[in-house]
Amino acid sequence: MENFSATVIAAHGRHYLAQIDSLLLQCVTRGKKSDVAVGDIVHVKQTSPNQGVIESIAERKTLLYRSDQYKSKLLAANVTQLFIVVATEPSFSDDLVSRALVAAEAAGVQVHIVLNKTDLTEMLPQARERIALYAKLGYPVHEISARLTPDDTLAKLSPLLKDQSTILIGQSGMGKSSLINLLVPNADAAIREISEALDTGKHTTTYTRLYAIAPGAAVIDSPGFQEFGLYHLTEGMLERAFREFAPQLGTCRFYNCHHLNEPGCGILQAVEDGKIAAIRHALYRQLVHESSQKIGY
Repeated sequence: MENFSATVIAAHGRHYLAQIDSLLLQCVTRGKKSDVAVGDIVHVKQTSPNQGVIESIAERKTLLYRSDQYKSKLLAANVTQLFIVVATEPSFSDDLVSRALVAAEAAGVQVHIVLNKTDLTEMLPQARERIALYAKLGYPVHEISARLTPDDTLAKLSPLLKDQSTILIGQSGMGKSSLINLLVPNADAAIREISEALDTGKHTTTYTRLYAIAPGAAVIDSPGFQEFGLYHLTEGMLERAFREFAPQLGTCRFYNCHHLNEPGCGILQAVEDGKIAAIRHALYRQLVHESSQKIGY
């Protein structure tokens, strides 16, 4: 049996699917380690025609993950951009969008916000108003209707995928599956193949998976989730992950300012002056609080 360098294209519990050209290998890690992410380049030792053991993980360019007090959930490795999928209806969570933006900034991953279901015109003005906050910060916003105008949607988004590894995240109900089916040719067939290879039966929506759509380009679909914990980010990482804080950093009276309630704080002054949205500073405050709750082992 051979040793390979392979890409992890799906993860389900401690079971991974690694791809080398057209060969799919069911893989496990040595011991109880489960720190492999979809998108990882791994060194695999083949143990049977369709199975292998992951010996090591190549150095990652980026790692996107979320974490609560107790554990981390790896979303994907080596991604270059994040599409946050929101919709006019049902209403999306500002908290989730903002947290995903912070995670991407901290990981060095660029972000696009995709506003889907623009054909539901009644709620469109309200959705646009809420998205305007992020557009003002410089995050590109793309308005689409994946179901009603698929050709227009493809024309808008396909060029953005070229030479990129793109992860799509969003709450359930945002139309992310319709979008994946549009962006990934034969997505359904690929899902079936991955499910059979992983032997997960019908649980096709509960794991992250990667689709290679062209040489040097991949689309990663992660399951819909309602929460995005960022307990792994330190205070220093957080202040740099809010891009609108940048002009004010270094203007505080105290060099070790926490930007929470200190006198002479440049960030708090900017909030007061309307340069920083109060909702964004409130999130920063919440995230600083969460990072201080991390349980050490």
